[in-house]
Amino acid sequence: MTYVKGLEGIIAAETKVGHVDGEKGQLIYRGYWAKDLAINYSFEEVSYLIWNGTLPNHDELKAFKQKMVTHRTLPANIVALMDCLPKDTEVMSALRTCISALGDPSYSWPPTKEQALAITAVTPTIIAYWYRKMNDLEVVEPNEHLDHVANYLYMINGEIPDQSLVTALNAYFVLTIEHGMNASTFSSRVISSTESDMVSAICGAIGAMKGPLHGGAPSGVITMFDEIGSEENIEPWVRKKLDNKEKIMGFGHRVYRTHDPRAEALKEVSKQISGDNGLFDLIVKIEDKTIELLNEYKPGRGIYTNVEYFAAAVMKAVELPSELFTPTFTASRVVGWTAHVVEQSENNRIYRPQSAYIGYTPVEQNQ
Repeated sequence: MTYVKGLEGIIAAETKVGHVDGEKGQLIYRGYWAKDLAINYSFEEVSYLIWNGTLPNHDELKAFKQKMVTHRTLPANIVALMDCLPKDTEVMSALRTCISALGDPSYSWPPTKEQALAITAVTPTIIAYWYRKMNDLEVVEPNEHLDHVANYLYMINGEIPDQSLVTALNAYFVLTIEHGMNASTFSSRVISSTESDMVSAICGAIGAMKGPLHGGAPSGVITMFDEIGSEENIEPWVRKKLDNKEKIMGFGHRVYRTHDPRAEALKEVSKQISGDNGLFDLIVKIEDKTIELLNEYKPGRGIYTNVEYFAAAVMKAVELPSELFTPTFTASRVVGWTAHVVEQSENNRIYRPQSAYIGYTPVEQNQ
């Protein structure tokens, strides 16, 4: 047996949910290009696709949306639980705690698509409820007339959101809904492989997403935009970072060795919502100059913008506070997690890798 640190390059499962090709810069959901789905379809339509393998027709989508609306309302026990949490509890920690409290008998193994839908529908409500409560704001109840992403913004801000902002955040939700065997998805499949319930699997995934190496928010990219401020500052700012061997946030990815297709789609959406404030023009010029200088300083490395770069532009446009970046990512990725959990149960074998012991044996200790 061969030891591979971090299991990099090891195939641990077969899946029909999604495919990531880092060399070619491709991201596929159930046979569709993720970029096309993000630009042309709603979060509900893509969620249906992820769980069922096909896009819904008109009647299927109508019924699906109604089910989502039904499951948005917080159960009384979740409200009571949040009322007991310390107000300085991080949003991700509160979310993990509340999701765990959903674990009633209806979530027993094997997992189902109905369970997946219920968890996905209630996740934004938990996030919004806790965010407003921790900031001493009046809680905003779900609006049954709004679609999933629009309702999320409504519950956060207490106002019906502008459609252009909904379009932008919808694209972000779709592009982060699934991304192969990442740390959180792997965690969910490992837990499900023990025949534990879906709630436990999703709590494990949230725990993995909470780590800054995985669910790291694009706050650093927004800070970069603010520090650069104008076109004439771009090259001096980037050169100083590179001369000091500092990381430039929003560039490079563990998987992609060319353009991140998620970044390309969000780039198109960002252009649509930038308006007349010059934000889009600035971030495109920052992107172009940074890639040029990265090629100069690190030739042959193939470092390009990742999804966080243009996600930062979207987050800045919709004015989401930084403490909601990772929870918002989570509200989308829960669809991918639940799809993998269901898929794991359909051809299950418990995960049981080996470890290489490098410690002392009793005999060696006594010598």
